[in-house]
Amino acid sequence: MGMYELIKGDDNSGIADPNKNLVVIDGDDGLPHKGDIESGKKVSRSSTVAAVAALPASAPSSAPSSPRRWHRLVSLDVFRGITVALMILVDDAGAFVPGINHSPWDGVTLADFVMPFFLFIVGVAMGLAYKRVSDGVATAKKAVLRALKLFILGLVLQGGYFHGIHNLTFGVDITSIRWMGVLQRIAIAYLLAAICEIWLRSDDDVDSGYSLLRKYRFQLLVGLILTTIYMAILYGLYVPDWEYEISGARSSGKTFSVRCGVKGDTGPACNAVGMIDRKILGIQHLYKRPVYERTKQCSINSPDNGPLPPDAPSWCQAPFDPEGLLSSVMAIVTCLIGLQFGHVIVHFEDHKDRIFQWMIPSFILLALAFSLDFLGLHMNKALYSLSYTCVTAGAAGILFAGIYLLVDVYGFRRPTFAMEWMGTHALMIYILIACNILPVLIQGFYWREPQNNLLKVLGI
Repeated sequence: MGMYELIKGDDNSGIADPNKNLVVIDGDDGLPHKGDIESGKKVSRSSTVAAVAALPASAPSSAPSSPRRWHRLVSLDVFRGITVALMILVDDAGAFVPGINHSPWDGVTLADFVMPFFLFIVGVAMGLAYKRVSDGVATAKKAVLRALKLFILGLVLQGGYFHGIHNLTFGVDITSIRWMGVLQRIAIAYLLAAICEIWLRSDDDVDSGYSLLRKYRFQLLVGLILTTIYMAILYGLYVPDWEYEISGARSSGKTFSVRCGVKGDTGPACNAVGMIDRKILGIQHLYKRPVYERTKQCSINSPDNGPLPPDAPSWCQAPFDPEGLLSSVMAIVTCLIGLQFGHVIVHFEDHKDRIFQWMIPSFILLALAFSLDFLGLHMNKALYSLSYTCVTAGAAGILFAGIYLLVDVYGFRRPTFAMEWMGTHALMIYILIACNILPVLIQGFYWREPQNNLLKVLGI
């Protein structure tokens, strides 16, 4: 973590500047920290920017030569808090309002924006945290260590160690642990984007949008290469027939066969994303409740969960990981896009210039997304398709620009205080609420029988 000075807005820009000499202080694992390891400066908790997934990197930087009034980039906190609130909303209300729950397959809903927003925040915060890097090797080692910590935390929280709020047991069978998950995907995206930010940027001066692209052209090239690899594998890899087994409570299990023998298929059964996860991770290590079990083919209550139709295809109950290996490639691209938005704050002083540099690529991404979807490359969260990457990144850019204008430029902080607080405590909220740790802890206290606990009284 370190102190990273954000260039203040120009007083002549025609827009009020409530945050002169704006400074953001953040940890490269997205968590509040007590001090700045590199500079030795002590930093209060209230001066930190925390995130569930905003994993900006620790980069050495010197303290200001003259006393300054320090402020954090509040809009990033607010954006993070809004994303946390959205996550809680869709998790809790999605079962009652299927329209905001994750799309069963093609298409996007409100819930499908949560993960890309967090990844976008990762990139923005990283652009600020890595503003100056004096020792690339040491900083890269710290990035690797922090990514590893986040990955391990994800394994504990999402790998199956906690069995659920209605099961007072814990522990996980290593033969069936889920290797991937939300935090694991964020760790991977953070690490790759951090390596790009540390090693892949030139010394060119920035005085325009074109010069900004030129300075970080190698990072953009990495994003293009990753996208090309993803598209080539998704549409060019042959997917053979496969099978899986469902164990019954009173039987040895039932085996289902899925006929494929195709390539370029983007349906639930025969896509390359699922095949790679089955081959590399193992089908027993994938998410057991696939999103496509709510499709019309697999649920009579679609888009809600429901019994299988009489003519349901054989793949309806097959495990599928929404945070799989190939789909995480495009998650890295989302993080790299957010990183470029963070660069705008570092290199442009005028508020209007910043907003302009954000809005143009955001609208381009949205236009590209809808064009690709129209041409048949549908928006799909489970596959993390190219059109899905573009539409969510474009929406994130526009939302962030709007929040920045309202909060950091015009100073409307009181109406967004709750979101700001949630943003600065996002990881804690995610662990306690989204991962059901708080309900599990509460359920551990009961009267005589484990079933007699506060959760039962509350109807949970």
